[in-house]
Amino acid sequence: MITAHRCTYLGKVRTEMIKRISLELIEKYPYSFQPKFEPNKQFLKEIGLDVSKKLRNKIAGYVTTIVKSDLLAEANEAAQAALEEIQ
Repeated sequence: MITAHRCTYLGKVRTEMIKRISLELIEKYPYSFQPKFEPNKQFLKEIGLDVSKKLRNKIAGYVTTIVKSDLLAEANEAAQAALEEIQ
């Protein structure tokens, strides 16, 4: 018997280590990360993060995802506030 999948979109799976390191770096350097991958990767090189190239790229990718989602959340809050002011 074949069953239909409930999820239409599955996100990327990241290890706990990547998430932990990324969140620690965002807390330590809150204004240094951008919503683009390449500048984040370069910043991780500059601060001398002592991990492999593959792991550094995964961390930079996850940091980029977090920064983008934070910016989107801020934009949604601002739009919601503007709508409330109009009404």
